[in-house]
Amino acid sequence: MLIVSTVPELHRALADHRAVGRSVGFVPTMGFLHEGHLSLVRRARQENGAVVVSIFVNPAQFAPTEDLDRYPRDVERDSALCRAEGCDILFVPKPEEMYPDGFSTYVSVEGLSSRLEGTFRPTHFRGVATVVLKLFLLVRPDRAYFGQKDAQQCAVIAAMVRDLAVPVRLVVVPTVRESDGLAMSSRNVYLSPDERKRAPVLYRALSRAAERIAAGERDAARLSAGITAAIMEQSPSAVDYAAVVDPLTLEPVDALAPGSDVLIPVAVRFGTTRLIDNIIVRVP
Repeated sequence: MLIVSTVPELHRALADHRAVGRSVGFVPTMGFLHEGHLSLVRRARQENGAVVVSIFVNPAQFAPTEDLDRYPRDVERDSALCRAEGCDILFVPKPEEMYPDGFSTYVSVEGLSSRLEGTFRPTHFRGVATVVLKLFLLVRPDRAYFGQKDAQQCAVIAAMVRDLAVPVRLVVVPTVRESDGLAMSSRNVYLSPDERKRAPVLYRALSRAAERIAAGERDAARLSAGITAAIMEQSPSAVDYAAVVDPLTLEPVDALAPGSDVLIPVAVRFGTTRLIDNIIVRVP
């Protein structure tokens, strides 16, 4: 595995693979890798001749009050994990490599970016779309891999790729969970032991909502209220949202239509740690 930190190094490394006709699979991350990230790397390894992973804690997607400075980092550990999974190129740029002096160009996906997470983090997806598009331009992958846990991010990036005709195929990989159902996340390390015990309520509440849909519930407001009530039993600091929306547009759904898919996302705070999760349910 080759570790590079500058754009010229990345381009030279990629040229060697393209010279022999290898397809390129790309996994963009912010590091502190867990099994969810590694599932993306494995999928990329299965489907491509060469695999590129990036590690970049993107300052543009953090608000001034968020956890940029304390976001967990361990590049040495991450490098070992990527090497073990057969990654070919690990791209670890510094902020000045991605945002040189005078940087002033940003990508904004209207509509999708202002819902759900956008209500609480209004500049977040502008930072996400900007860095992902720049990484796509640098790597020029055939396929790029993202996790379903970040469902809104996937929707925003899909819209950007469609609208700007970016020549990449997006592959969304199912959420990887701990044995008790908690979605794997780099931010889980922030949870205290007591908060960690309570956090699996997110997936239990989502699973219960899926059971209610299977049993005939079609009212989105009742489903959202039931999810919130179930989560509140574990005394979180706040439930930012528990919604039922269209998976593509993220528009709220009032009545669930038979044969349709619905996305059920939640965002919950335990202490200072904010967790997100979601499921997609096919309505019988």
